Amino acid sequence: MKNNTEHKPAEDRDAIIKTLRDQESVSMSDPDMPRLAEVASEAFKVLKDFNVEYDLEKGRALFGTLTGKDLDETTTVYPPFYTNYGKNISLGKGVFINHDCSMLDLGGIEIEDEVMIGPRVSITSENHPISPKERKTLVPGKVTIKKNAWIGSNVNILPGVTIGEHSVVAAGAVVTRDVPPRTLVGGIPAKELKKLED
Repeated sequence: MKNNTEHKPAEDRDAIIKTLRDQESVSMSDPDMPRLAEVASEAFKVLKDFNVEYDLEKGRALFGTLTGKDLDETTTVYPPFYTNYGKNISLGKGVFINHDCSMLDLGGIEIEDEVMIGPRVSITSENHPISPKERKTLVPGKVTIKKNAWIGSNVNILPGVTIGEHSVVAAGAVVTRDVPPRTLVGGIPAKELKKLED
């Protein structure tokens, strides 16, 4: 069976990706929806190599291929790592991402300088409406993690969330709303535990 995006120019083929990046919802019945399966396959191909690479410098180059941006030499991502696109992930300088993290990035994920992310963290920038009638819709929600934040192990960050500068998300938390700067949050759903001093 022919893919309906096969003969379109690149900019037309990626219109659905631009729509999501612009924070606009897309119906799962959209005729360009197969393009998302294509870009996922492209990402999986790169991840297959990245996730078995033991040389961190070679891994850095592969991660740059995945995201379409050079990974700064001060930033480290440990394999395995999982994503469904990769090109909407932006990593700053001095970032550390530990093993077994997953980032669904069609809605955009921006991680600023000096952020630390523990193992098995899941960041999702895509959602669906609760209403059964509308559920077959992809709703993007960019996730931003501000400078010097620390995300503990097994944290889940949901679409549309911003984690403030210097904040800490305790291990196992599920973050459903924005976290103010210099704040420790934890629990399910994550709630403020205390303000952080210098």
